[in-house]
Amino acid sequence: MVKVVKKKKKPGGGLGSGFRRGASSVETSPLRPYYAEKIPPCEDACPNANNIRRILNSFITAEKRGIAYDNIIHDAWYTLAEKNPFPAVCGRVCPHPCENACNRNVKDQPVAINNIERFIGDFGIENNLKHKKLHDTVYDEKVAVIGAGPAGLSCAFQLARLGYNVTVFEAFSKPGGMLRYGIPAYRLPRKILDAEIDKIKELGVDIKYSTMIGKDILYDDIKKDYDAIFIGIGAQKSKLPNVEGEDTANVFTGTEFLNRVNSGQPVDMGTDVIVIGGGDTAIDAARMARRAGANTTILYRRTRTEMPAIDEEIEGALEEGIKIEYLAAPLKISKNGEKAVKIKCRRMELGEPDESGRRRPVPVEGSEFEVAATAVIAAISQEPDFEGFQQLREERDWIKVDELGRVKLNGEPVGGVYAGGDVLGLGLVTIAISNGRFAAQTIHDRFRSTEHVSAPLSGGSSASGGEELKLPVIKHEKILLNYYEEKTRNKNIKMPVEERFANPDAEITSTLTKKQIIEEALRCFSCASCFDCGVCWSYCQDNAIIKPLTPGEKYKFKLEFCNGCKKCAEQCPCGYIEMH
Repeated sequence: MVKVVKKKKKPGGGLGSGFRRGASSVETSPLRPYYAEKIPPCEDACPNANNIRRILNSFITAEKRGIAYDNIIHDAWYTLAEKNPFPAVCGRVCPHPCENACNRNVKDQPVAINNIERFIGDFGIENNLKHKKLHDTVYDEKVAVIGAGPAGLSCAFQLARLGYNVTVFEAFSKPGGMLRYGIPAYRLPRKILDAEIDKIKELGVDIKYSTMIGKDILYDDIKKDYDAIFIGIGAQKSKLPNVEGEDTANVFTGTEFLNRVNSGQPVDMGTDVIVIGGGDTAIDAARMARRAGANTTILYRRTRTEMPAIDEEIEGALEEGIKIEYLAAPLKISKNGEKAVKIKCRRMELGEPDESGRRRPVPVEGSEFEVAATAVIAAISQEPDFEGFQQLREERDWIKVDELGRVKLNGEPVGGVYAGGDVLGLGLVTIAISNGRFAAQTIHDRFRSTEHVSAPLSGGSSASGGEELKLPVIKHEKILLNYYEEKTRNKNIKMPVEERFANPDAEITSTLTKKQIIEEALRCFSCASCFDCGVCWSYCQDNAIIKPLTPGEKYKFKLEFCNGCKKCAEQCPCGYIEMH
């Protein structure tokens, strides 16, 4: 039990009229202040544990430290690049779980972290910033990376930074994987993707294009010639809905359709396109078909609430006149000759939750209906193409890895073989980047015979697959919300709908301006990280808190002067100071 000793009150007990520093506190206790390290929720929610707080805090304290914002942005690019070589890409295509977790949600709206990342990534491209190697040592070991998607390129990038010779084998004629062949240019301009991949190649990463494993080169030959292999082949093989009539010339899978369109191949889809599915691939395919002039309808067997696609992309589809039939599932595709002409569907209703947590769709008897179709695009799921890698699968299962990213067969790791990205299971691009980064660290640890540390290459939180740091996450209950002003979130300017159809590949959302991203960064609460607000110093009446002479440094506690009044902890707006 804490013993509280009452003292005689002296004038100036608050910050209003009559307040003077150095006046004694009203009560004392043996508790003393300390900085309680915590993980901000944005970083905890980021699959790659990007150093979001460090970047935003650098904007918040820039003026006090006398640092120009251009220098802040320059350094922020290098901070992002420690873990992610694709900031401009991720700033466009990541569904930003960081923002969903942002404590500012409780106040008004989350900080536009994704847009800040996008601006910083574009700044790096426009100013030709170069990645840096971690040291000058060049190691003898050679590493093969199979697949030039986000997982493979992330692994190659980190290994090249560490000093290894890396060769990437890519089946397609250009790099990027699903970033290039699965995401439309209006969401991810190819010049942005190419610019960030070029920066990786400048580190010495060699990419061999149009090289298919099992056809152009055998997997066993790669295993002989390289000291380690990372497999990042993705999941570019779509599934069909398993209904009668799906084996017709104008029935496409989602990835097949997007691949053909993004490769510049003509696709005869006619005037009425039906897309089956509710994920990002389905939305992208529907919007591409709409840009080609087709009336487009999406069939989804659940409701809008359960749709896994990015909400902004669903809104974009609706803006562009795409119809979404919710609670509808295909039963049969009717043909005229060798072409589909209509789909027989059935209404669904939601039952009990399935293993994914979403409510299971249940057929409604007697609710059949038909819709006309000149083309059908099935975007219901994807899986890897294991041609050439059959020896790494157990029966029909996907590739499995252990806690170090090593491929497992029959519960045991396969020597020198690692994997990551969608070949392990469908996920976000940031998960793929994290997998590649993590595998690069474990490969390096194996080569150098060092003990594996679970914080790959630099910092991190508990979110990125076994990170070393196991600190608590700071929640909004620890934040003094009333300290912070309400501020309107900055939003991108969107291209008018009619202009999108006139130029189908044009990017439809703009990057925020420098002024806007500074304003956005200043909306950050700097959760559990000092931003030099001076509140603790102002409330301390016993000179127990020392203001730093150099802006940006932490305030210091002079504990011999402290009487444990707890005001510094109670009034710390960002929840960084606690008592013990």
